[in-house]
Amino acid sequence: MRRTFLYAACMLLVMACGKKEQTPTTETAKHFTTEVLLKTTPVKSQGKSDLCWAYAMLATIETEHLMQGDSVNLSPDYVAYMFLREQAGNRYMRSNEPLVTRGMITMLPTLIYRYGCEPYDTFHAEKGADYRALTKVLTTVTDSHRQQRSGFERMMKDVDSRIEEVLGIAPQYVFMYSCEYTPHEFAHSVCRQDEYTALTSFTHHPFGQRFELEVPDNRHHDTFLNLPIDTLQAVVDSTLRAGHPVCWEGDTSEHGFNFSRGTANLDDENEPVTQRKRQALFERFQTTDDHCMEIIGIAHDDQGKKYYICKNSWGRVNPYHGWMFMSEPYFRLKTIAVMVHH
Repeated sequence: MRRTFLYAACMLLVMACGKKEQTPTTETAKHFTTEVLLKTTPVKSQGKSDLCWAYAMLATIETEHLMQGDSVNLSPDYVAYMFLREQAGNRYMRSNEPLVTRGMITMLPTLIYRYGCEPYDTFHAEKGADYRALTKVLTTVTDSHRQQRSGFERMMKDVDSRIEEVLGIAPQYVFMYSCEYTPHEFAHSVCRQDEYTALTSFTHHPFGQRFELEVPDNRHHDTFLNLPIDTLQAVVDSTLRAGHPVCWEGDTSEHGFNFSRGTANLDDENEPVTQRKRQALFERFQTTDDHCMEIIGIAHDDQGKKYYICKNSWGRVNPYHGWMFMSEPYFRLKTIAVMVHH
């Protein structure tokens, strides 16, 4: 298969990573025995946004610090603010692409390295922000300034004003432990740009090499190290057992992915998940890049089947207070990519 064809076809798929509408369940919560469970910050809600990638990767960084005895709780809204400013500037100068809040987990370390980050308590929209409405407004504002040739600086001031109406004014400094930091200094103390490695598993590129993953949300053209699925899963398991979280990106379009129940299962969990089957579903666009979560542990059900414990960003209204349990077959078949600590 030609890479260009796969990329062009993937561009036709636009699926939201927001919370899916699912019928509430009256089923009794499934019982799990925990093998590995890492520390986490409280479950958050991404609300009316497609910022799952930011919530998931920030949660991964937070857990990494908690496991080291430190404590940080980071703001997805600040990342979104800077991401929207970046896109507005690009659109004004050279691009006709609409402004979005969609992205991939690989983008988060790059964005906070460029623009810094803020603590969650310092900067977040109290009542939640309607980002989909905001992006439409900002697209209109940017285009208006471009047509009027009003200048880059004037356009950015207008963009900042519109964002601040929704999110508030971003603080210029971070105060922590009796010290004052700029957002850049704070971000660089929280996460290095090269601290995490992006992994994937598809056969249309050679294993052992990096390639630009052909999914619509790979807006920064990031590359991923390609590994066989058995190897990728082994890396994830060893990472979790060593006390490090994993950030997951994958397909949640299967009806077996049910937030109301708090579980993600395939229709037939007894059928082996092979590399060939993964590839076929990806090429037929039956495995799509929908959503991101933090993996914080490993558990087993009463039959001994293995599950991954995931921290979602759709609030706490499910049997596990916002966590989800993803079966091993679901992980093997529906994973698009993961980020692991070095």
